[in-house]
Amino acid sequence: MKALIFNSGVGKRMGDLTKDKPKCMVDIGFGYTIVRWQLKVLECLGVQEVIMTTGPFERRLRDHILELRCNLNIRFVNNPEYEKTNYIYSMYCASPYMDDDVLILHGDLLFEQSVLYELISCQRSTVIVDSLAPLTEKDFKAMICDGRVRSIGVDLFGENCVACQPAYKLLRSDVEIWLERVHSFCAEGKKNVYAENALNQCTNRLLLYPLELRNRLCNEIDDEQDLALVSKRFADIVQKGI
Repeated sequence: MKALIFNSGVGKRMGDLTKDKPKCMVDIGFGYTIVRWQLKVLECLGVQEVIMTTGPFERRLRDHILELRCNLNIRFVNNPEYEKTNYIYSMYCASPYMDDDVLILHGDLLFEQSVLYELISCQRSTVIVDSLAPLTEKDFKAMICDGRVRSIGVDLFGENCVACQPAYKLLRSDVEIWLERVHSFCAEGKKNVYAENALNQCTNRLLLYPLELRNRLCNEIDDEQDLALVSKRFADIVQKGI
């Protein structure tokens, strides 16, 4: 299994915290940046290969990860069009190396180890959902019918929708199905949309199942308010040794 981590964004909503570094290098306490924690958990759970997409601060990110001295094989893949594309194009750039089962994470996602352990352990393609969380305007939702995830997006609402964190474990065969649509979108110039726009066109073939979060930590950090809230929960996890 490989892990794909998207780190191509500029992180404008974080203000001065990301004026000279990617969001994944923001401090979350106890000597950790987001990326340091992610790589630590991946290494603890036996993942050996990481594909990491990069944007404007690739050199800073490379240097930071070099300082961490983690025992992972990390391949950096730059998105040269980071200013005018969304992460669908980062996924396109990384696609030549997605030749295995793949764990897909965003670089601003903070989670506790048990969440990733359960995700990796799934025997089928899976995405994390949280049916206990409120449905907010800015966050991803998943539409679930007959036990399967049928679509994922920000604009989804309705009785079959639940909150969703775009963290996936995908079987290699399903990776290929999604990438086929990603390539089609990019060939048509649709590079400034979510990768989930392509995913939603193939969920009849890509069988995707939900994994419930059950009140555990797994949250993206979009802005400084998110950072304060998530860092507090992270402190509780570290202090409890979870």
